[in-house]
Amino acid sequence: MKALKSLALASVLGAGLFATGAQAADELTLQLKWVTQGQFAGYYVAKDKGFYEEEDLDVTIKPGGPDIAPPQVIAGGGADVIIDWMPSALASREKGVPLVNIAQPFQKSGMMLTCRKETGISSPEDFRGKTLGVWFFGNEYPFLSWMSQLGIATDGSDGGVTVLKQGFNVDPLLQKQADCISTMTYNEYWQVIDAGIPAEELVVFKYEDQGVATLEDGLYVLESSLEDPAMVDKLARFVKASMKGWAYAAENPEEAAEIVLENDATGAQTEKHQIRMVGEINKLVDGSDGKLDMAAYERTVKSLLSGGSDPVITKEPEGATSTAVTDKL
Repeated sequence: MKALKSLALASVLGAGLFATGAQAADELTLQLKWVTQGQFAGYYVAKDKGFYEEEDLDVTIKPGGPDIAPPQVIAGGGADVIIDWMPSALASREKGVPLVNIAQPFQKSGMMLTCRKETGISSPEDFRGKTLGVWFFGNEYPFLSWMSQLGIATDGSDGGVTVLKQGFNVDPLLQKQADCISTMTYNEYWQVIDAGIPAEELVVFKYEDQGVATLEDGLYVLESSLEDPAMVDKLARFVKASMKGWAYAAENPEEAAEIVLENDATGAQTEKHQIRMVGEINKLVDGSDGKLDMAAYERTVKSLLSGGSDPVITKEPEGATSTAVTDKL
């Protein structure tokens, strides 16, 4: 009997040791800024290739969409990390959501104005008297800053431009409701091409080239996450694995696009468009190690503060960035 009890105890202890040795990976939820597409290839690759698993992480990736605001999702406890553009993140912070940039995978902006050549536009000065499609929801401020620097009014007055509030499509250019529209280098520009307007009939103005670009896809958490050393460690492992995913996507763009397509539950994306998108996105990540370039941050803040009578932020942000995570890489 005693022997049986000892054996039973040994079994319990053994099971306990086994359970301890096979501890569950740390769970982490990432909220994307938009739908599943090549814009987020690095994260899907990191999950598919086991890079998160290697860092003892179990990462859930939640797609976004037109009705999903990442700052609201994280404020409501629906995510640990969000991907957002800095204008949106800084505006949310000023309004009371304590977002902090912990890493900046995208080093360059993909935003541009795409115009029909037949309109006679060949330089920004030619915008005067024209109708330009502009995205709102915080995406208009780089445009307003740019026009302000050029001394071009945006109220439709003589010598100014007429601003058309553009939806997330390219219809205004196709239907000639606008002379130029907002596009991303990796998405809407190619929608224009695919709609039958060849590149030689278009003129593009990249915000990056005009010196008015603002930082786009960055990784943001709530301030409270950075007060917990265990969470900071988890976030550092997440950023490390994510950047490994981006490096893999840069080396293997077609495979990365296939991985994105496998994760697209809507079935809306096409292989051709996603391969092209991953190729263009890789140019924006540009070999990034995930660290935020403070000069680019300061340029973004300056642009956001110069939105005329209705700037996206009204004062210099404090505590909006942290190197606590990237310092551990």
